[in-house]
Amino acid sequence: MDKLEIQEITSGYRERMRRLALFDPLFELEGKRAQDQNNKPIDMKGLGLLTLLFFFEQKLMRHYKTGVKQLADFLEVLTKEHYNLEKAEYEKHARTLIQTFRPTTGKKRSYPFFNWETNSDDAMDYSILKANDFDVKTNTQYYTLDEDGLELVFATKEFYSEFQLSINQLMLRKQLEKGEFKGALRQISEMQIDVENLNERLRKLKHEIQRSIVSEETFERYKNLLEDIYSRLSREDEEFKELRQFVKETRERLYSKDIHQKEKRTYELVLKIIQDLESVHYDHSRLLEQTSQLKNTTLLTAQESLYYTGIQAFNFSQDIVSPIVSTPLPLAAMKGVLHPFLQVMETEAWSPLTIFAEQNISEEREEKETDGFIEAADHENDSPYRQWLTMKYKQLMELLIAAWEQGRARTLSQFFVYLDEADLSHIYEERYFYDFWLILHQRSPLISGQLHDEETAQTLLGEALVLLGNRTLIIEDGKGILTRTGRYSIQEMQINIEGDGDELS
Repeated sequence: MDKLEIQEITSGYRERMRRLALFDPLFELEGKRAQDQNNKPIDMKGLGLLTLLFFFEQKLMRHYKTGVKQLADFLEVLTKEHYNLEKAEYEKHARTLIQTFRPTTGKKRSYPFFNWETNSDDAMDYSILKANDFDVKTNTQYYTLDEDGLELVFATKEFYSEFQLSINQLMLRKQLEKGEFKGALRQISEMQIDVENLNERLRKLKHEIQRSIVSEETFERYKNLLEDIYSRLSREDEEFKELRQFVKETRERLYSKDIHQKEKRTYELVLKIIQDLESVHYDHSRLLEQTSQLKNTTLLTAQESLYYTGIQAFNFSQDIVSPIVSTPLPLAAMKGVLHPFLQVMETEAWSPLTIFAEQNISEEREEKETDGFIEAADHENDSPYRQWLTMKYKQLMELLIAAWEQGRARTLSQFFVYLDEADLSHIYEERYFYDFWLILHQRSPLISGQLHDEETAQTLLGEALVLLGNRTLIIEDGKGILTRTGRYSIQEMQINIEGDGDELS
């Protein structure tokens, strides 16, 4: 296996072990043997989890004076119907639970392990409970959940399965912002697994809906569930779109700074991220479509099935006529029974506000038959910008011919130097300068004498090519990239002007 792949697998091994270490006190409690007065085994591991939930609830309610006595009272109220224990025994077990989460030495719990990322023995300290206050009069110590204890409580809550994809999206954004492209690729792979799990859950949910809807209550429950799923998938879809846009901007930024040439590996990783992210987004979009289909077809089909089942089981004579005829009903009750079978009152009305409604006005015109494509108007050739660009190209050709005749324009880089010495550096800071050379390169060789007068007059290079006379302008590729401004760069070019078959020098 590639060494780089092994490093990616073992990356963050210490942090993963830290999360496992948080559960170590619960497994330690599971090993304790305790019985009530009826020799019934006591679930110490379960009481440990209840202890964490109790301290979490006290933290939410801002009750800071919580100690052994308060925990013992809570356990007694909760388990008195299941265990037969005395008051003192509850306090003893409460003290054992607290001392397990927070040792009597006051130091943090330690968890030794072998770190396969560094190939060395390692250990970590963590704290589930911490001292919060102390009552000198009663000699009572109070406790509260530490940060690791809060993380352990959250880890036992059904939270990650529903929002794991959203969490991965947030982590992916952070990794992209920090430039950790290798970690971002691995994060996208985890997102792909999350999408596959969601797809499997939706498939099971579809069969469950078709099998389990037997009443209006179950229909409403599944309806609300699908609406929650759809809203969450919609938010995740928006986040996917923002991530894709962010990655594209990152690629464009690397390309604009020529980093793709200096750091090819980094640029290849960005391209791989774009490809994999689009694949995951496509699969996630299909989940959105499946959820919408469940809402609009499967759910409604199940409701209609429930409706027709009720129709088939409904007996009008037995359920309606018999109660009315056999049992004397008061007038108010009679109206309530007959009300569902009465026609809804309908009233036709016309609102004066309709005269202000939008009017659809159409005009009949004779359609003209056109043969071929619509031609551009002649006045487009006389636009101010076109005239200005033609004039600029003419000026550039004049400068090029003058530099060539002086032997200072055999290459484009020499022409740059010529402009600098003539105090004309501002010319190559404009966009039209580079467009001029691109057009010359595309149409090379340029021979003004071989162009028709009409074509010469209609092209942007018309007036510029007239300056060549019967000479030929040849532009060929050179070596290297010329960058004289921060905004533009252009490839080196070889320039040659030939006249009457002889090269001018």
